[in-house]
Amino acid sequence: MRNDYIVISLGGSIILPDQLDIGFLKKFISLINDYVEKGHKFIIITGGGKICRDYNISLEQIVKAKNEDLDWMGIAVTRLNAELIRIAFADLAYEKVLLDPEVIPNTDKPIIVGGGWKPGNSSDLAAVRAAKEIGSLKLINLSNIDFAYNKDPKIFPDAKKIVKTSWKKFREILPDTWVPGGNSPFDPVAAREAQELGLELVIMNGRNIENLKSYLDGKDFLGTTIK
Repeated sequence: MRNDYIVISLGGSIILPDQLDIGFLKKFISLINDYVEKGHKFIIITGGGKICRDYNISLEQIVKAKNEDLDWMGIAVTRLNAELIRIAFADLAYEKVLLDPEVIPNTDKPIIVGGGWKPGNSSDLAAVRAAKEIGSLKLINLSNIDFAYNKDPKIFPDAKKIVKTSWKKFREILPDTWVPGGNSPFDPVAAREAQELGLELVIMNGRNIENLKSYLDGKDFLGTTIK
């Protein structure tokens, strides 16, 4: 069965906020290992996070780069993060980073790790396509926020957190198009496809390991649910 995989979009913002967050990574790896022991399987798609934006900003001081080139640079960062996570899971992970979410390898390994896919979107779309490929109806997005908000809470003090909403309403707060290095709660291209698939998305703070455990156990959790 391929649809027994749990698909996680693991944000680069919590893998490498400014430098590698070793404390978080150890806790995350340990938690996933515990669930593997219980018989669960995972596809984990890593993002690039702040380092992608740092590269973009730095490059703009050297040359006017095309969006496609900026995307490829970001994809390289996500795949580097994926290699890190893959190796950290040792023998539990499939031996190669997943480069194409539409080609899921047949493997007895309980963990498959991938990064970004192709220009014009973020690694969120790779996670959505992976969920589509295996027939999963749910996707976990681990980021550095407890909830999605109706507008940026760092700028607008009256921003309201979103606990549950529809894809139609959620997409109204997202940009219309993808921009390299974008920082919206979810990639607008991925959101459109997730809506078409009828996918349920949960956005939560990945650093709250106990909260993730609660979700995986089917208990109450803190986060935003879109479906």
